[in-house]
Amino acid sequence: MRLIFATPGDLSARTGGYGYDRSVIAALPEFNIEIRHVALEGSFPFPSEAQTETAARSINAALAPRDVALIDGLAYGALPEEAIRAITAPVLALCHHPLGLEHGLDPARAQALLRNEAAALALAAHVIVTSAHTRNALIEDFGVSPQRITVALPGTTPASRASGSGSAARLLAVGSIIARKGFDILIEALAGLKELDWRLRLVGGAHHAPQTAEALARLIEARELGARVDWLGEISAEALDGIYDSSDIFVSSSLYEGYGMALAEALARGLPIVTTTGGACGDTAPDGAALKVPPGDVDALREALRRLILDVDLRRRLSEASWRAGRELPSWRDTARAIARAARAIAPAMTQ
Repeated sequence: MRLIFATPGDLSARTGGYGYDRSVIAALPEFNIEIRHVALEGSFPFPSEAQTETAARSINAALAPRDVALIDGLAYGALPEEAIRAITAPVLALCHHPLGLEHGLDPARAQALLRNEAAALALAAHVIVTSAHTRNALIEDFGVSPQRITVALPGTTPASRASGSGSAARLLAVGSIIARKGFDILIEALAGLKELDWRLRLVGGAHHAPQTAEALARLIEARELGARVDWLGEISAEALDGIYDSSDIFVSSSLYEGYGMALAEALARGLPIVTTTGGACGDTAPDGAALKVPPGDVDALREALRRLILDVDLRRRLSEASWRAGRELPSWRDTARAIARAARAIAPAMTQ
């Protein structure tokens, strides 16, 4: 069978969502699924009316009989009902996390997105989600029936165990510089730990939310942490692998994650973790591998970091649990298998 996989924006963008999409596209052919990618133009998740009409036409133009349309949630959750109804194939909606839960949105816009996404999800033949947390949210808050949801956890590529820095505690934080990642909270927490020996490497692009990135740069300067925070921007996968290898502690200050792919990458390398419990973060990082704090709580994050920086034995115990958990993470083949099964279940029957 064939899937028409529609995604908005630049498929090569170095974000977790686009990384998921690229990996799924690469893995699905093993399950006899032909993939045709359709790039949707427009300012998603806030498209104009003309852009939503164009999106539906672009998807339809690629469709053949018995195809299924797999549509990334960054576009699907923003499409109005009339555009979705115009699509001439069963829709398999991919929801990384509900669009209206993105932090930094004005309340009216967030509510409009939540209403629109609820209506859109009601029209999907089936929904793919990237965590049990998102599955539960769609059932409880969006009214999607459990039978119409498949969990396809992101895969994680096996990696070697991190070697560590062999010196001062090297902290690593990875993610796009957007409000939801809570990097300002991390900087505030670290500002109260100047007496300890640590360095932070921050990996993430500033172009996704330039105002947020500018505010973060000003905060680092105001807290006099410029000499201890290395903001590396976006780097290649090979360079990032080296950064993981020479790190001692992984930290996620995110306010909300639909899964937390960077957390899984840290587990794959056996890094001890400090994370919030925002969204699915608390599920992705097992209890034995991480110190967990409420999202947005600067004091709690600071004290968790203090414990792990100072207590080498605790760091070692968390590292062992992290390494064990990392060996059990799903592969991208597992992700693709779940999506292929869901797609076949909704594909139009062969006519006689």
